[in-house]
Amino acid sequence: MFWFGKKKTPEQLFYHTDLHSHLLPGIDDGSPDAATSVELLRYMQSWGVKRLCVTPHVVLGRFENTPESIGAAYRQLQQEMDRQGVEMEIHCSAEYRMDDNFHRILDAGGSELLPLPGNYLLVENSFSQPALDLDNLLFNLMLKGFQPILAHPERYHYYHSKKESYQHLHNAGCLFQVNLLSLAGHYGKAPKEVALWLCKNDMVDFLGSDLHHRDHAEAITEWLCTKEYRQLADRLENIRNDKIFT
Repeated sequence: MFWFGKKKTPEQLFYHTDLHSHLLPGIDDGSPDAATSVELLRYMQSWGVKRLCVTPHVVLGRFENTPESIGAAYRQLQQEMDRQGVEMEIHCSAEYRMDDNFHRILDAGGSELLPLPGNYLLVENSFSQPALDLDNLLFNLMLKGFQPILAHPERYHYYHSKKESYQHLHNAGCLFQVNLLSLAGHYGKAPKEVALWLCKNDMVDFLGSDLHHRDHAEAITEWLCTKEYRQLADRLENIRNDKIFT
């Protein structure tokens, strides 16, 4: 519907669960309102997504979301979905920046955290440097019963020339979630090359849209029309997106 007039129709995704998006209205740098959220949900439905885990940012000093603020935004979205007759299974989680606020939550026992099903937890580094004492932080997460998933590792430029860092983290039990937008080349050449390298080396456990706005949705839609997507889908058929719900 959104590619009306184009010669190609996008392929369906080979999985049905998206684990990384910013579609809750008005609480981070994603969708500004519920109507926009529903528009973006319709894009996702056209890709074959049937189940969605919304993951708003939790970042000290910028997006200090809590279970309460996330729940309120979810209710706004659900009301708009009901009004427009949009049906999709939606679960609330978050994308946690591993900063001082995250340490505070963990030190308090972690009860404020909203993990994905199965106690998977989506975490991210700063884009300027990795979290301090990252190995111990990830280990402590696992000790508390969480399974960390590092969001978009291909976007952290400081790892690009030190690919052994990826191997070290993955071997230590940290799972990786690569963005469809990276594979589509939306962030530029280097993140795409690293994303493809991670695919080639069997270090991609999950894929995610990281959908924020219409430009993202259109970029993914266009990429799903390409031969490259069809070839990559065959390589990544064992990703875990749908499996965390089984």
